Amino acid sequence: MATGSVYRDPVGRWRPGDVVVLRERWRGRVWAARPAVVVRDEPEVRMFHVPAGTRYAVARGRDGSPLALPEDGWTLAHDALAPERVLSFAWPGVAHAVLLRFDPADRFLGWYVNLQSPLEATPIGFDYVDHLLDVLVAPDRTWRLHDEELLEEAVRRGLFSPAQAGAVRDEAARVVRAAEAGRPPFDGSWTRWRPDPAWPVPTLPPGWDA
Repeated sequence: MATGSVYRDPVGRWRPGDVVVLRERWRGRVWAARPAVVVRDEPEVRMFHVPAGTRYAVARGRDGSPLALPEDGWTLAHDALAPERVLSFAWPGVAHAVLLRFDPADRFLGWYVNLQSPLEATPIGFDYVDHLLDVLVAPDRTWRLHDEELLEEAVRRGLFSPAQAGAVRDEAARVVRAAEAGRPPFDGSWTRWRPDPAWPVPTLPPGWDA
């Protein structure tokens, strides 16, 4: 399958091996964009694979440094490299995604839970809004919150309301309960999964930033 395929089946789903773009948006503007290979696109779950070394785009400030929160004059730079291999899960109506992380030797490193809006379909893939707070879950299912101070700073700047931040924290608590209980995908059933060797290394297609 060619990189950047826009094939859809008769019900509008992507096929395994298709390349899509997962875009993080901030107030209507693309904030980050990552090409990914479709593993599953089904009514109950969407799964994607991003190989280590995949090049993606991130927001950078005037001095060229990556930004955690928006500021005046930021631009998009297509120069970041994924340091690890990732298998991700997202579900309709669910305000988080679960990413299984693997090192270059395919050792499982744990689960990274990104708090975010549910995916919205676009002609080239899916968009979402990052909610800043993350949950890091080790292989033994111990966990910790990540970027709590970033969410607090976003509230201080008026980027999120206190009520919105509270909803994000509630979602994190639900994730923690699922991880502690070993509910899928925290049950370890996907830790030995490997991608089809015929799948491409994904790249951002023309128009990814439109």
